Amino acid sequence: MNAEHNGFLKFSDGEKLLPQEETLDVNTHQKSITIGVPTESSFQECRLPLVPQAVGLLVANGHKVIIENNAGRSAHFKNEDFSEVGARIVYSKDEVFKADIILKVAPLSFEEIEMLNARQTILSSLHITGQKREYFEKLMSKRMTALAFELIKDKTASFPVIRSMSELVGTASIFIANAYLSDQKYGKGIILGGFPGITPTEVVILGAGTVAEYAARAALGVGAIVKVFDNSIYKLRRLQDTLNNRIFTSIIQPRVLLKALQTADVAIGAVHSREGMTPCIVTEDMVENMKEGAVIIDVSIDQGGCFETSKITNHNEPVFKKMGVTHYCVPNIASSIPHTASYAFSNFFTPILLRIGEVGGIENMLKLDYGLRQGAYLFNGTLTKSYIGDYFTLPYQDIELLIAAYR
Repeated sequence: MNAEHNGFLKFSDGEKLLPQEETLDVNTHQKSITIGVPTESSFQECRLPLVPQAVGLLVANGHKVIIENNAGRSAHFKNEDFSEVGARIVYSKDEVFKADIILKVAPLSFEEIEMLNARQTILSSLHITGQKREYFEKLMSKRMTALAFELIKDKTASFPVIRSMSELVGTASIFIANAYLSDQKYGKGIILGGFPGITPTEVVILGAGTVAEYAARAALGVGAIVKVFDNSIYKLRRLQDTLNNRIFTSIIQPRVLLKALQTADVAIGAVHSREGMTPCIVTEDMVENMKEGAVIIDVSIDQGGCFETSKITNHNEPVFKKMGVTHYCVPNIASSIPHTASYAFSNFFTPILLRIGEVGGIENMLKLDYGLRQGAYLFNGTLTKSYIGDYFTLPYQDIELLIAAYR
């Protein structure tokens, strides 16, 4: 008789005899929380962490949401969109910063840190390479609990926010490339894709991660020829399987890459480095051999870029021409589609905020959710990331020990 028929599996699951992840004993009581959403003050940051529908859901569950005047304007949301679903619109940033949880897309500025009260929670990005020691010292002095959403993991140990934004950026990069290919000044009047009797356009993608996957998917969708280069055979195989298409793939071999670039209409740099800076893969000589009017979209520019000819641009002046090739090197591509990107953020933040209320506060939530704990870099004023402590010579403690000791 097998285990399923004799009831052993059912019994063992019910009695927890199968191996289980160790859990902390947490007393939870539902709690109403106040969430503050200030206007983003960072340069060209147009995204919003909560959309009106999400605000309505939070309010319906007994929470309070404070929105600063015109916080959603850059993402094409009006004050009325929020007030109609129960949010309170305020005209003073100080009012927003009285909330239990401050929700932002960009890191706090020093002026915003000064507005904080003791023992609040910050949920925003961190961008550690752009921070100073003083940033962490100020937050520590106010005994803040701070989480960087780009460090939060899900149950598959991946980074859901980074994946979400990468999906959007990958797709957007193809539409951006198409706009400049057809432009009279920066392109040659070419439309991206393939049509009967006309040679298809060619897209070369460096990297085989999420950005590359969605860029390839969009390019294939309009009929372009796609060539992907990466040094991971596993990633290249996974990409082919995911797309269900035996697209051209190759390891990054200079001669093969040069040949592909010579006929490419679009080249997309989508290489991500875990060490901080991306390697320079495409040399100036390679760019010089590209076609007149070709377009480079260097998505990796926030880590230095993988084209030797790249230099940082912005949404006001996004492109420049070098050697007859148009370069688009804006670090924050997702902010060019703020309405859509805001929905992606909101889909991530809303369940977390609802769960924080259900379990009785951020401390209980951190105890219960391992993936969320990975995003915490401050817990009640104590630094919890060793690499931040080592880099800025600040004292730190392991968050697992802090959480276990917290009462």
